[in-house]
Amino acid sequence: MHQFFNTDSGNQHIYVLYGLGGAGKTQIALKFIEESSFSDVFLVDTSKVETIETGLKSIAVSKNVGDSAQDAMMWLQSNHTKWLVFFDNADDPKINLNNFLPKCNYGNIIITSRNPELRSYGAHTLVSDMEETDATTLLLRRANTESTEENLKLATEIVKELYYLPLAIVQAGAFISKSEDLEGYLALYHSNRARLLSEKAAQSHDDYAQTVFTTWQISFNQLSHLAATLLQLCSFLHFTGISEDMFSAALKYEPLSWSPPREELHRPLEFLLHFVEPTGEWNSLKFLDVTNEIKAYSLISFDAKTKLFSIHPLVHAWSRSTLPDQEPLQSCMSSILGMCITKIPQNEMELTSVRLMPHIILLKDVNPGGTADFKREFWQIYYDAGKFKDAQDIAEQVLEKSQLLLGENHPHTLLAMGNLASTYSKLGESQKAKELEVLVLEKHTKLRGEDHPRTLSMMANLAQTYSDLGEFQKAKELEVLVLEKCTKLLGEDHPRTLLVMGNLASTYSDLGEFQKARELKVLVLAKRTKLLGEDHSGTLLAMGNLASTYSDLGEFQRAKELEVLVLEKRTKLLGEEHPGTLLAMGNLASTYSDLREFQKAKQLEILVLEKCTKLLGVDHPRTLLAMGNLASTYSDLGEFQKARELRVLVLEKQTKILGEDHPGTLLTMGNLARTYSALGDFQKAKELEVLVFEKHTKLLGVDHPDTLRAMANLAVTYYTLGDFNKSLGLEVEVLQKRRQLLGDKHPHTILAMENLEATYQELGQQEEMEQLQQLIEDTRKSL
Repeated sequence: MHQFFNTDSGNQHIYVLYGLGGAGKTQIALKFIEESSFSDVFLVDTSKVETIETGLKSIAVSKNVGDSAQDAMMWLQSNHTKWLVFFDNADDPKINLNNFLPKCNYGNIIITSRNPELRSYGAHTLVSDMEETDATTLLLRRANTESTEENLKLATEIVKELYYLPLAIVQAGAFISKSEDLEGYLALYHSNRARLLSEKAAQSHDDYAQTVFTTWQISFNQLSHLAATLLQLCSFLHFTGISEDMFSAALKYEPLSWSPPREELHRPLEFLLHFVEPTGEWNSLKFLDVTNEIKAYSLISFDAKTKLFSIHPLVHAWSRSTLPDQEPLQSCMSSILGMCITKIPQNEMELTSVRLMPHIILLKDVNPGGTADFKREFWQIYYDAGKFKDAQDIAEQVLEKSQLLLGENHPHTLLAMGNLASTYSKLGESQKAKELEVLVLEKHTKLRGEDHPRTLSMMANLAQTYSDLGEFQKAKELEVLVLEKCTKLLGEDHPRTLLVMGNLASTYSDLGEFQKARELKVLVLAKRTKLLGEDHSGTLLAMGNLASTYSDLGEFQRAKELEVLVLEKRTKLLGEEHPGTLLAMGNLASTYSDLREFQKAKQLEILVLEKCTKLLGVDHPRTLLAMGNLASTYSDLGEFQKARELRVLVLEKQTKILGEDHPGTLLTMGNLARTYSALGDFQKAKELEVLVFEKHTKLLGVDHPDTLRAMANLAVTYYTLGDFNKSLGLEVEVLQKRRQLLGDKHPHTILAMENLEATYQELGQQEEMEQLQQLIEDTRKSL
């Protein structure tokens, strides 16, 4: 402001300070005037036409030029001195302020307003929340409290809770000054927020007599009934990320077989009909008129780039607190959100769920029982946003209600049962999921036949659960059957066909049939990219799956390129903490390890473990996978004690949760054995490796990659213990099978050659050793 008013532009200087009531606009203007040297300063209360005219009359009287507003305007327009008129509280959008501004090319004017439209009068600044340091200084000064290290810490917590709003900080400071209890203020505030922000403070230091809540109430009272209702409805959503399309989509609501009929949604439809054309179409202009009315008092903000509205957090809380009975509007907003969700295309659900999740959480927090009519829709959002524990609670409620009202065999009950099973799978409770899915599949097959889309969907879900349980052969048999039926019924380009194709490809990987997996995954990625685009979640899933197979085949650079791309896109689309993003992060970390970029792997894996633990809990299979991956990187970096501690913990939890025969448990057991070897405890390593090898051979067969890895690890331990003949027998078999399955150039095959070469040397078998050395040399040259 100093720079602006000290610049000689040859024009009248007009500066507008605008923003929310209580943000400190008047105080900033007064401080500026105090530090400046104008020839005359005139203060005009601009809240009403009458007060403006009174303020202008007082100018005329003080200058002995008359006793009317017109006389004052004439004096200002003819006086070339450095005068300043301060039009304070120009908040009423119905007042045309232009009628009261002196028409001349000199003089100075400051305007304070809640109405952002007044920016058009000249230079302007949005006055919003304070910087944290300034806010804590203001609080402690108003509280008459010393600025000690402990008090600064307490003050910082308080101003954060007050969202750095100046007037709220002044009131809090005044209260603390009276109570002399800085430490106890926050607890009191949490239980008495409305009263504390409505309590008038003794503010002898200035003339601002309004409290936080009363200053907004004055603005609220100026709103039309429709605008006031919209603001109150939005107070049941999160204070950011509010969009017009939530309301416009809800208007198109068509009841699904499980959702409420339109006649039961009288209140939300009555509200939405205010924004409807005679043709029945949504009228964006009417919605804009209402939001502009609210914006005129800075009670709501709009970001033109994102097309999203937001409300200051304290205004958001205040707006809800003005309601004597919250339930009707809370229920109305809950229904509008549920109606909106039914119109989201399935292929956009994952991305949209991230945006809607904060709103649903807020609705649930305000009234946990208020989402009953649209529980299935809210389950879908929780599920797609990765909030599986919350999704489970809702799925169980929906199933219980369906069983009670509709019976065990009703299609809605079976749908609810399938949703709950899918949620159990995401939570790692695969056995529970399997029991439900077997039951649902039996009922669907009986009711609708083998070829019905819902039956095929349940068949695919059960196959996925078999994979989760390590029953890969069962999974393969089901997936081959489902793929045949989907291709025949829906065509090979249908999204459901591609989903099944991708699942079958993953099962081929689990069974060690990597070339088959690769062929299918390349096909799925090409089709999804063509049909859905590069950024679709289904395309990214296919991309990640193909990268995994490249890793299995030893093509680590190709895997890395794909995984970097997947992680970038998922982070942008879903955010850093979504399970899909964390999965991509973990996959990239594993590939960094394969490429021996261990520090990069470690940094990513620590981050993944922290986020998985927070999001999914310490016992979730994905958290345990992240823990195991980090342990492997610790081993790669030579931090074997850290690796051992993590792997012992993971093995205990996996044995308890998954059972000792699960592939994940056996993988951890084998990794722990390797750590024991690194620490010199070869006997412990041998005992574990013998057990892992026996179980893998029994469960997966002798040709499976996991079995071969267990065989190779046991061979190394025999070698270390000096039992070279036992080591030789295993190493010959490992090399033979790896050449057959992976080819000579795969890193695992080359490693098997090197291990066998070392054993030949120990046994003095010179001719065999030299032949193998030559083979290794020729292979490396051809890479």
